[in-house]
Amino acid sequence: MGQADVFSESLTNDMAVFRRFNRMYTQYLGTLNEGLLESEFSLAEARVLYELANREAPRASDLVDGLVMDAGYVSRIVGKFEREGLLKRKASVEDARSVELMLTAKGRAAFKKLNARSDKQARGVLEALTPTSRKALVGCMVKMKAMLEKKEKPRAFVLRPHRIGDMGWVVQSESVGYAEQFGWDGGFEALVAQIVSEFLAKFDPVRELCWIAEVEGHRVGHIFLVKHPSELDTAKLRLLFVETSARGLGLGDALVQECIRFARGVGYKKVVLWTQSILGAAHRIYGKAGFRLVKEEPHHSFGKDLIGQEWELDLV
Repeated sequence: MGQADVFSESLTNDMAVFRRFNRMYTQYLGTLNEGLLESEFSLAEARVLYELANREAPRASDLVDGLVMDAGYVSRIVGKFEREGLLKRKASVEDARSVELMLTAKGRAAFKKLNARSDKQARGVLEALTPTSRKALVGCMVKMKAMLEKKEKPRAFVLRPHRIGDMGWVVQSESVGYAEQFGWDGGFEALVAQIVSEFLAKFDPVRELCWIAEVEGHRVGHIFLVKHPSELDTAKLRLLFVETSARGLGLGDALVQECIRFARGVGYKKVVLWTQSILGAAHRIYGKAGFRLVKEEPHHSFGKDLIGQEWELDLV
């Protein structure tokens, strides 16, 4: 299976997860019912009512643009609200040809009742969670909204030395990440576990280091620089990894550059690494940092036929 096929399979799986979430969420919130929150309003009508209550004399076109709804559908809802005495129309002061919409006292009362039910539903969901789970859920919602609206602000990251508990996360993130993206089996997890075990057992803080990358206090990436087992002046770069959620922030480049700066500072003359031919994103990072490909060799590992690559960077 080529890299394009792996990506296509991964996208298909993600689409299935996306659709399962949508089905669960709409059912969970009761949006499939004829009346939202046991009210007389459909979901679309409730959204129009909310916009009318929270905008200053909007026009119908404002509702269409704000809700990204069909103009004819909005017009029918507005007409229904007018017939039921929930809103009234008035000519715009700025442009007599333009009609503004305003909720009547009956309309404001209807919104107040619906809004209270919505608050009650939200309170019921959130109060059932522990404070930690509630914070995590709300944080995920904020991130989802920002990502889907494409308004997510660039996030700052920090790089720190490893500490107690990090190595278990390294093994978990590497093994799960490569299993999901490339279908690698438990053999890779065993290799990562061996690497981090040896690192901890033989750790030389003068000439070796692990960097953990964090965004908003969460671990999202890592990299190791260790001594070469047989070449005194050579270091090995190992286990460069960045979580999918943190890609695009320049973390991969920053982690590799930290390794290079540290290697130069402690007197290494060369840095080497072993990677696989399918890891194109990592190759771009290595090439940008000055590494060069010196050897390729096919092998069968992690349940796959792969092509291993050796890269080198001369520091002198």
